[in-house]
Amino acid sequence: MINPFRDAMDYMERQTYCGLRERQAGGVNMLTDYLDKIICGDCLDVMASMPESSVDSIVTDPPYGLSFMGKDWDHGVPGEAFWREALRVAKPGAHLLAFGGTRTHHRLMCAIEDAGWEIRDCLGWLYGSGFPKSLDVSKAIDKMAGAERAHEAIQWQGWGTALKPAWEPIVLARKPLIGTVAQNVLEHGTGALNIDGCRVGTEDKLSIGSNKHNGNAINFGMKDNKEAQSQHPQGRFPANLIHDGSDEVEAVFPKNASRFFYCAKASKSERGEGNNHPTVKPLALMRYLCRLVTPPDGVVLDPFCGSGSTLVGALQEGFRYIGIEKDPDYVNIAYARTKHALKEWGRKSRQQVLQEVVS
Repeated sequence: MINPFRDAMDYMERQTYCGLRERQAGGVNMLTDYLDKIICGDCLDVMASMPESSVDSIVTDPPYGLSFMGKDWDHGVPGEAFWREALRVAKPGAHLLAFGGTRTHHRLMCAIEDAGWEIRDCLGWLYGSGFPKSLDVSKAIDKMAGAERAHEAIQWQGWGTALKPAWEPIVLARKPLIGTVAQNVLEHGTGALNIDGCRVGTEDKLSIGSNKHNGNAINFGMKDNKEAQSQHPQGRFPANLIHDGSDEVEAVFPKNASRFFYCAKASKSERGEGNNHPTVKPLALMRYLCRLVTPPDGVVLDPFCGSGSTLVGALQEGFRYIGIEKDPDYVNIAYARTKHALKEWGRKSRQQVLQEVVS
């Protein structure tokens, strides 16, 4: 089969994985050996060669353990060993964001916690475009009976085995702090969430402060009948719910969906030509998540980078990135996407990105 990214892959292997293995013979590699690179290899092995306490955040979409579309890489949820190694390379106070499946995220969360991370929250990404993978019980009975419409099947007409998927959990965890939050932030630059950078713009009158009514204002971002005592210029406090802005989601939250950050699922043009990865996340979502947990000019690690959405999102936000992916074909795709993003956006610092947003 002709691979349109073959040349890119040859370059990547020559510049990253092979080179890292050669340098690793002399000990642990320097962080600069990994920056803005996509490494083809097992993330457990690659992270073991990385320096301790070196990355500012980890944003990743690991296997859900659902055998999705029969893919070999989705036969299990990454266990404690993966997240323990991720903990080692993360700075004290660094945050981890990991997508999970609705049927298996409990295993993901337990593995992350057992590895030494502190579970801080669980975000929900809602979308209306999920496709139900439900077995029609009546048809199954017909098939078993070898009949077009078996008598026994009639009473089971309309019964199935699964619901339409409409959300995905995202585990939010943090490496234990050294000292207080204030001490850790000043020492390592990690430990806090970028609240103002992730606020949701609104024209509603809001207030900030305690949870009490104060004059004509209602606190905690609740809408007030008249005027707010103190309006935050950047909008609503970010919530642990994200949605895709679809009609289905808007119908569930009439007049309230705008309270939450939203972005549509990845379009065909956003995925890029030749991208056949089955679980591509939208770039706006990955940009938002990277921005939420990464300090200015920080380094984002994705140990299960797939087709590179996290890496492109990090690049567009002005962060450095490190991608690790086991499948060479997906490395090809991720490299092509980051190369295209770099050509389109250029290498910018976080401060440059913020200045462009303001202007």
